[in-house]
Amino acid sequence: MSTTQDSPHGPSWLLVRILDELGLASVWRSSLDAKFLCAQRFVRLFAYGGSTLILASYLSALGISDDRIGLFMTLTLAGDVVISFFLTLFADAMGRRAVLALGSALMAASGVVFGIFGNYWVLLAAAVFGVISPSGNEIGPFRAVEESTLAHLTPHEILSDIFAWYSLIGTAGTAFGMMTCGWVINVLQSSKGWAFVPACRVIFFAYAAVGVIKFALTLALSKRVEAAKEKKKDSSQQEQLQQQQSSETEPLLGSANVEEGAQARKKPRRIPFLPSLETELLGLVLNLSVLFALDSFASGLAPLSWMTYFFKRKFDLPEGKLGSIFFTTSIISSASMLVASSIAKRIGNVKTMVFTHLPSAICLALIPIPSSLPFALTFLVLRACTQNMDVAPRSAFLADALPPNRRTAIMGAINVVKTCSQSLGPLITGLLAGANLFWVSFVMAGSLKATYDIGMLVSFAGKDVSRQKRQDSSSSRAAAEADGGGREQEHQRQ
Repeated sequence: MSTTQDSPHGPSWLLVRILDELGLASVWRSSLDAKFLCAQRFVRLFAYGGSTLILASYLSALGISDDRIGLFMTLTLAGDVVISFFLTLFADAMGRRAVLALGSALMAASGVVFGIFGNYWVLLAAAVFGVISPSGNEIGPFRAVEESTLAHLTPHEILSDIFAWYSLIGTAGTAFGMMTCGWVINVLQSSKGWAFVPACRVIFFAYAAVGVIKFALTLALSKRVEAAKEKKKDSSQQEQLQQQQSSETEPLLGSANVEEGAQARKKPRRIPFLPSLETELLGLVLNLSVLFALDSFASGLAPLSWMTYFFKRKFDLPEGKLGSIFFTTSIISSASMLVASSIAKRIGNVKTMVFTHLPSAICLALIPIPSSLPFALTFLVLRACTQNMDVAPRSAFLADALPPNRRTAIMGAINVVKTCSQSLGPLITGLLAGANLFWVSFVMAGSLKATYDIGMLVSFAGKDVSRQKRQDSSSSRAAAEADGGGREQEHQRQ
């Protein structure tokens, strides 16, 4: 006789259902390496959040003009393009742990330089050749390598949940970093009587310490995170591998003949960052690169460092209040990611990306319009409600679209395109800020992001639905086969 707890509507069933919808059950089932990668993302974004809150104000306190601050951010992102390109290009060959460890060492070195020196060119060199985030978001080779590794370690059915929590943990790290930095600066200035510049240097030394912690977390990863090395296989094993790769690229690229795919793989193209791409896959990568470049350029017009500087300059807010404000918006943004994972399971990744990102784009354009702080904060909070809901579906979308043996290199190439386009934005914003037209950058950013959303919907919504139908059909056939096998065994026992 079943109890209430065992019934499909009992407390236990409800708890399991909630954990499953939130993706916590998937996180619990994930490997230890996946958990270490998420921990690395948290500490890294914690450091990024703290440095981003004060970066523009710190450079301004050193006597650097707004246009040169914009140039600083642009060249920083340009340096990230070069480093990320080469590290992600050879990540699988060098070893993913080695690439992550090298990035952590560069991060620690940048923090030390910013904590010691105040010369513009020295700081610029440290930012270009090291790892300093002017936007509070990802910079360096970390994300492309980590997302490719998570896709390699995680079963397909829980990949969307893992990416959702990976993104949420990073946003939460940014939130706590900004709040911690804001109140540390506030305490050092008000209670200890420190000047603003020395207080900021404490934050950068802490940034270097976080780089050391991330280095230790990288060393804790196992050999399972590395890309599988190709070995000679007999003909039957090779045929199975070709069929598997063909089925994984089929959802967005259409069904392809196995023999044709084998011939394409035997004749790779000589473009190192686009290894042996078939025509349809090349078209997909180019389409994604153009749309993501548009979105990244818009993000570069209104990065988090410029946004905090905008609120400080327009409303004369101290760092403690700034940290609390952006901590709140980041926490709201983190919580919304859980909803995105649940929505994506029902309407698909592409529609979730567009329908959640478009409202945030509109609110971004409206932030500088009000002349009073409460109304400006209202648009900031409304933007945060859906700002990052597209992140996890986008990662899952890319993981589904790209073949596993090329995923790291292609994602690295796409990230290079994104960073190149994003690097132009801060310079334009700096010039606008110097001309008292700060608000124009926000309006431009929101408008371009809305254009990106419409482009994604037009280009990929239909293919995403087609992929979902194939998955549902495949699941139904698998269930039917399992049910038929069970009935046959039952009939044999009878």
